[in-house]
Amino acid sequence: MHRSRNMKGLIRLMIFFMLCLAVRPQLTTDFYSKSCPNLLQIVRKEVLKAVKAETRMAASLLRLHFHDCFVNGCDASILLDVSDTEKLSLANNNSARGYEVIDSIKAAVETQCSGVVSCADILTIAARDSVLLSGGPTWKVPLGRRDGFVANLSASNNLPSPFEGINEISKKFSDVGLNISDVVALSGAHTIGLAKCSLFSNRLFGTPDPTMDAEMLADLQNFCPQNGDGNKMTVLDRNSSDLFDNHYFNNLVNNKGLLHSDQVLYSSSEAQSTTKSIVESYSNNPRIFFSDFANSMIRMGNINPLTGTNVLYYIR
Repeated sequence: MHRSRNMKGLIRLMIFFMLCLAVRPQLTTDFYSKSCPNLLQIVRKEVLKAVKAETRMAASLLRLHFHDCFVNGCDASILLDVSDTEKLSLANNNSARGYEVIDSIKAAVETQCSGVVSCADILTIAARDSVLLSGGPTWKVPLGRRDGFVANLSASNNLPSPFEGINEISKKFSDVGLNISDVVALSGAHTIGLAKCSLFSNRLFGTPDPTMDAEMLADLQNFCPQNGDGNKMTVLDRNSSDLFDNHYFNNLVNNKGLLHSDQVLYSSSEAQSTTKSIVESYSNNPRIFFSDFANSMIRMGNINPLTGTNVLYYIR
């Protein structure tokens, strides 16, 4: 009798969990098709407006999404103004930008779909549109994320760094479920945007980095003199800084990667058996890069999304 009761209890528990799995919402590309059918058009219009006003904003919105997903998952925690705010982390303070654009998009969405669309989903769509409007690929964005209300400053201080090598960076990607191919594909986002002198000046002086092209080295030593303004900025891609293309990888092959974390993907000893062949493939074939980048962005957007009943712990 005791065993029978235990068995019945176990069966009930199994049925309960099966029902939970059956009704648990997952990310879908048509998540707002009924609740906010014009969402994609609204976001595209606002991103286009922001990029027209400042071309650099495309790179900023893309980076904002990246820095959000690598901390707590893609839950818009980077937008929170709380005591543990991620905005003050080493990677974000006086660096991450585009918050006001996300606010404008959210306001525009709210006028048509009040209380329906999460900021996490807006960040994800805005990142896709930033790439597309810069000449890059497009992809269907899975949606249905909920927003978190917990920020994580310490985790934000541990984002992949421009000073790190392949092993350190690939470990951080692996920790969130991404692989070495994702490292290379997503690094290709550096085909647009700017970087501060302080992020690469360590390659210019003392013993200059031998993996940097000599002409580029001389130019940058001039542009970023020792003890100069570390906040001064230059383009990440010297060939086409506003166009999303595969020139970033051409640069790496020609020793013209700006950041240490970029050039090591091609020139380091670790790269020989891990990333060098991928860099060469993307350098030779932009279509392969575009396809892999889109797929990696989808995978990144799927890092620990909050969905369905997670509303008990997180709010929109």
